[in-house]
Amino acid sequence: MSEEFELDTDDLKRRMDGAMANLKTEFASLRTGRASASMLEPVMVDAYGSMTPINQVGTVNVPEPRMVTINVWDKGLVGKVEKAIRESGLGINPQLNGTIIMLPIPELNEERRRELTKVAGQYAEHARVSIRNVRRDGMDQIKKAKADGMSEDDQKFWETEVQELTDKMIKAVDAALETKQAEIMQV
Repeated sequence: MSEEFELDTDDLKRRMDGAMANLKTEFASLRTGRASASMLEPVMVDAYGSMTPINQVGTVNVPEPRMVTINVWDKGLVGKVEKAIRESGLGINPQLNGTIIMLPIPELNEERRRELTKVAGQYAEHARVSIRNVRRDGMDQIKKAKADGMSEDDQKFWETEVQELTDKMIKAVDAALETKQAEIMQV
């Protein structure tokens, strides 16, 4: 009989939380009908010879629910920031006002809303797969310990622990998806 098996559930939880954090980041980048500074996070500007995030070349503000402004610090970069936004695929048309770039956020049409809910669903599915992969790793550790002499009762206990953690995280993903889809479909 081997020594007492102790599954590192904290590690499994940390890895599952990482999948949730990644999902939230992906959800934040989805454009809903509301303005958000986080929608510009994936946009990179060719500044000073390297690709730089927009928030490092200017101040990003949300003065109104449907407006994002970027106060570019270096006047020479205004054109590059504008170009980066146009080419980003966000579907936003920047308007220049000196060193301030205004981004009016247009209303989403029904078709685009449906597309975005599908994209959100794909992001959620990726998160579920990541969580299930962590579950599989935990179950593999348990099976290995069983082969090394763990009792069947201990095996069942740890399998239940891992499954409960997985179920809890999958429910959190589903809840986050439901919230995001409602936010996207809100007119």
